[in-house]
Amino acid sequence: MSSQGSNIAHIRKDYRMAELDEATAGDDPLVFFGRWFSEAEKARVLEVNAMTLATVDAEHKPHARIVLLKGLDDKGFVFYTNYQSAKGHNLDANPFVSSVFFWGELERQVRIEGIAEKVETTESDQYFSSRPEGSRIGAWASPQSRIISSREVLEENYQMYTDKFGAQVPRPPHWGGYRIIPHRIEFWQGRSSRMHDRILFVYEEGRWRKFRLAP
Repeated sequence: MSSQGSNIAHIRKDYRMAELDEATAGDDPLVFFGRWFSEAEKARVLEVNAMTLATVDAEHKPHARIVLLKGLDDKGFVFYTNYQSAKGHNLDANPFVSSVFFWGELERQVRIEGIAEKVETTESDQYFSSRPEGSRIGAWASPQSRIISSREVLEENYQMYTDKFGAQVPRPPHWGGYRIIPHRIEFWQGRSSRMHDRILFVYEEGRWRKFRLAP
């Protein structure tokens, strides 16, 4: 093993900040997620709404990237993207997804598995109108995930749509939201000696069931 690999192998942290039990987690994982999210905001977690989103393409190959959570309700977790992007094509082929939040400052992780469905157009319109003007123009200017010849392509597109729309930038028809409808949500709280707490919720027969998992 190289010296660099040896150094990586010896990176360790003993988690001691908190614990998690079944009573604390309650009976509704979406409510409990909201509580943990609020605590992460108060702890000033960097990019608190950043989540890893894993999708699978038509050839059954997995792909993962970071997206931003932009909505949470009693149905699930909402993010926005270009429907013609790589992730959009993946979701057309296979709507099953997995996502992960890691809040290192609190020694916590949340894993979510479910199905991604497009949100209503009115919901996408409402969120799009709340974005800064530059971000709205960027949604038109970027052919997301496609190969481009140079940075100048983006800059020329950006200027073209700036001139076309001015301050009144409509939502592109190829841009909008997805809601992850969860069927499994796991809450992980780091504990000392790798004896972590893991509480799993599984949606079965119209209700959430709760289990403790070995670390």
